[in-house]
Amino acid sequence: MPSRLNILFTRFFRWRYRHISNKTFIHIMSVAVGFLAGLAAVTLKNTTYFIESLIDKGIVFSSTQLYFISPIIGLTLVYLYVKYVHKEKLEHAISSILLAMSKKKGLMSVKSIYTPLITAPLTVGFGGSVGLLGPAVASGAALSSNLSRFLHINAKTRSLLIACASAGAIASVFQSPIAAIIFAVEVFSLDLTMISLLPLLFASISGVLTSYFFLGDETLFNFTITDKFEIRDTLFYILLGVGTAFASIYFTKMYFGILQLFKPLKSPKYKLLVGGLAIGIMLYLIPPLYGEGFGFINDLLDGDHIKALGKTPFDAYTSNIWVVIALLFGITIFKAVAMTTTFAAGGSGGIFIPTMVMGSTLGNVVAKLINNLGVGFTVSESNFTLIGMAGLIAGVLHAPLTAIFLIAEITGGYELFVPLMITSAISYLITKNAMDFSIYTRELAKAGALITHNKDQTVLTLMQLDDVIEKNFKTVNQNMTLGEMLHKSVAKSTRNIYPVVNEDQVLVGIVLLDDIREFMFDMNLYEKIIVESFMHKAPEHIFYETDTMQSVMKKFQDSSAWNLPVIKEGKYYGFVSKSKLLTAYRRKLINFTK
Repeated sequence: MPSRLNILFTRFFRWRYRHISNKTFIHIMSVAVGFLAGLAAVTLKNTTYFIESLIDKGIVFSSTQLYFISPIIGLTLVYLYVKYVHKEKLEHAISSILLAMSKKKGLMSVKSIYTPLITAPLTVGFGGSVGLLGPAVASGAALSSNLSRFLHINAKTRSLLIACASAGAIASVFQSPIAAIIFAVEVFSLDLTMISLLPLLFASISGVLTSYFFLGDETLFNFTITDKFEIRDTLFYILLGVGTAFASIYFTKMYFGILQLFKPLKSPKYKLLVGGLAIGIMLYLIPPLYGEGFGFINDLLDGDHIKALGKTPFDAYTSNIWVVIALLFGITIFKAVAMTTTFAAGGSGGIFIPTMVMGSTLGNVVAKLINNLGVGFTVSESNFTLIGMAGLIAGVLHAPLTAIFLIAEITGGYELFVPLMITSAISYLITKNAMDFSIYTRELAKAGALITHNKDQTVLTLMQLDDVIEKNFKTVNQNMTLGEMLHKSVAKSTRNIYPVVNEDQVLVGIVLLDDIREFMFDMNLYEKIIVESFMHKAPEHIFYETDTMQSVMKKFQDSSAWNLPVIKEGKYYGFVSKSKLLTAYRRKLINFTK
């Protein structure tokens, strides 16, 4: 007998299908996932601040001079949780979401809901130099994915709702609903149509209202623009765009470089120890690298660089502006190092907010240089601090529109739209020409799992190789006689191609029906010739583990073949036919563009 709970769910589904249209249901779901993602972001933020307050009040340490120990404690707690509770390798937030949308039909693990809410606060709260936005987005996306699966929502709509959850999380963290929508469109490569726009809008509103309800209307940056944009500063904003572009390239290369540097350390314990000590030393020398860094940005916006720098071994020299500029430039350099070291050591977090910290510092440094070089120009240091953030976001994340609207929204800086556009556009243009893919997308692009705004590329990415592999081919052995082949394979097959395999099921060749047609009816030859004498090599091979759908399509194009064999773990696995591949492509394209 079905349980009462199952009966209730069945009745609910029937009622929903009868009384709520699919479009209305998607809108309702977008509000729900926006709220859940906002709630996850609020939980993440409050948990982190609670841990930080414990350390600040001296419950963990009595002196800030011992801060260099705290990252090791946080990373150790994360390590213990991952080893004994999570029992899986931690995934980077946005990249894992993109992979789920492209290759897993929008399905995400239940663990992805609560794991970021535990590991990210432990990492950031104890001093890890990473952000909370990525984990908030990951938790919200996982909530959306699992709720969609429970409610029997199809894969295409499930991916849309994941993007909605991401928008809700960003709107909640930054209280910037417009930038949240644009982020979902730019990073998740959604088509900006009414079908996607309204759910994103509802989710974004739901997320920001959740933040207002639990946290009030306090903003991340308590700053009001007093210095308007002046046309004479245009050249300096162009210069800042170039500077943030090179900083973005440095940030990205440093990220992958340090991760590569930690690879020889096979044991997570060694990575934790080396990374934790390195982060601790950096925090001791450069306190602003601690945690997310929003307080640091606010101090720069207030024009208080001494407070922003905190207590350092160089306090006796900070009355000299050039020492201050050098220290701030050091933060620009070491923020990327501290962030990536946190990841490499096993920490959990995001790259978005560290990007903002690095950008704000670089912008402030550029402004201070202009103001103190004695060239007769004076620029607004606070404005350059803001626009430096936009330049780094545009360059590092390849998201220029997100950069422009985010900085404008969170600061009320719509009067700076022109310099925001100048700096972000230049930074993005230079960085994009230097690096085709961002930190989020590089590894996915290598694996052929990246969704882009290119519909052809996206459709191929969404297709699964398993869906087009056919296995109803009769195999033959190279030592078979013609007669054996005809009786055991040809007579029992509906296909006109026969894979030739050895005793270990390794493909050694293929035989086409045309290869034996001229003598298949001559019984005198049945025992005289063997398969090896008329088999030939396949024009190409498809390798199950490494070939993407893009490379499969290219192999068909280059070889002009109609059927290509699939090799899995070195052995024959099946065939892919061009006709089935093109049919599957057309169906996926129609479904994708509905």
